[in-house]
Amino acid sequence: MISIRKSDDRGVANLDWLNSKHSFSFADYHDPDHMGFGALRVINEDRIVAGGGFPTHPHRDMEIISYILEGELEHKNSMGTGSIIRRGEIQKMSAGTGIQHSEFNPSGENGNHFFQIWIIPDTGGIEPSYEQQDVPPRAEGDALTRVGSPGGERGGVSIRQDVDLFVLRLNAGEEENYVPAPARRVWVQVASGELVVNDETLGPGDAAAVEEELAVFFEAKSDTEALVFDLA
Repeated sequence: MISIRKSDDRGVANLDWLNSKHSFSFADYHDPDHMGFGALRVINEDRIVAGGGFPTHPHRDMEIISYILEGELEHKNSMGTGSIIRRGEIQKMSAGTGIQHSEFNPSGENGNHFFQIWIIPDTGGIEPSYEQQDVPPRAEGDALTRVGSPGGERGGVSIRQDVDLFVLRLNAGEEENYVPAPARRVWVQVASGELVVNDETLGPGDAAAVEEELAVFFEAKSDTEALVFDLA
């Protein structure tokens, strides 16, 4: 079974400094039919204008991942961690018992573009932590690159949940086949390009929720980048 979440059907927040599209219910956008997908609770596609950003705010008991598509994102938190995340990098913050942080576009000229992802952890009340890693180059013959896994045991940032996160990168005309373990579910979030997922064609911002399928078949109609979540 495959369900399509079209980009234009997502919730929208338009501020003078932010354009955000919400795949699932978030803040003032509430849709009881789209409250998450398993432990995957939030996928926001954010664009922040030059110099704009989220002022300091709290989080608790949530795995928060930022994946940069364009530009830069400056992060500061109450643990004393401060860094700039750039294209080709991924950041994960475990909010745990509680953390405060801010996120800004440090550029004085250019906007940015990124996915912010929230995953419900399998354990609450943990000590807050922070990680930032480079996204590895695509390996020859393998379009899927793991950028997150439970505890980081299989590579990528450590996620405190039974979730594997991949970046899918395909050139136009290329194909890839992914076989999840039995009883797993897969969420595919397209960042750019045109991607066929099990005969369904997706464009930028579109997503596919895949359940009870033996395999997920990808075919790129144009150069494509997408995030692929394998969830319990």
